[in-house]
Amino acid sequence: MPKTSSMGRGIQAILAVGTRNAQGLPGGTVADIAADLDKDRSQVSRSLRGAQLEGFLDRTDQRSYTLDWSLFTDAQLLTEQRLQADGATALEGLAGETAEGCFLGVLSGDSTVTIGEQVPASSNMIGSWLGRPYPAYCSDAGQALLWEATDAEVRTVFPVAAFVRHGPNTPNDVEDFLARLNDARARGYSIVDEEAEPGLYSMAVPIRDFKGDVVAALQIVGPKTRLEPRTEHCAAALTKWGTWLESRLGYSLPQQ
Repeated sequence: MPKTSSMGRGIQAILAVGTRNAQGLPGGTVADIAADLDKDRSQVSRSLRGAQLEGFLDRTDQRSYTLDWSLFTDAQLLTEQRLQADGATALEGLAGETAEGCFLGVLSGDSTVTIGEQVPASSNMIGSWLGRPYPAYCSDAGQALLWEATDAEVRTVFPVAAFVRHGPNTPNDVEDFLARLNDARARGYSIVDEEAEPGLYSMAVPIRDFKGDVVAALQIVGPKTRLEPRTEHCAAALTKWGTWLESRLGYSLPQQ
């Protein structure tokens, strides 16, 4: 069996601390981490000290090692910057392939908010959606942004939502929304067919970051008469550019 390098041992130690944090534990001592990894304590101690010196871990007064959250804050800021910069590239490419209005949205409470858009003249769309909220329950982005959420988590997003009808096919309630969300997951992308407003058709995919968290939704929006017949073509372009943007944010598909 090949030996693990000192860098590899350091990464294993950091991941072990992160696993304890994910379990709700306040970090761990050298003895705790050595037991978790089934490794020699002196070797684990050197790995933990090295990770602390590099800024990946903190050490408490109780000699317990914890994650240095400033590192993850920096990573989060970098993700947000990449989402804006690379998101603009994805929007431009997607709009170029589909000739439709393309948008990047995030979740804010029970609404979606547009943070990026590319609207070609051929789309005949008027006005800007930047910064404007829209009810997530009747939005393609709403489904995409709640892609990884459990049913219970989705219900907490809409605890008092009235599910006002914005179009002929607006969901009736949260259970109706969940059924449509499950259909979207099976399909691989969301479709909102006259749910947001009469005659409007839209599609979206979730965008994940390096942690695997859904941080945005990439969307195509247009009139039903023009966009629905081109669903397959637009879905392929949407999936391609969504995958590209996720790769720029550091996301990789989990190993099977």
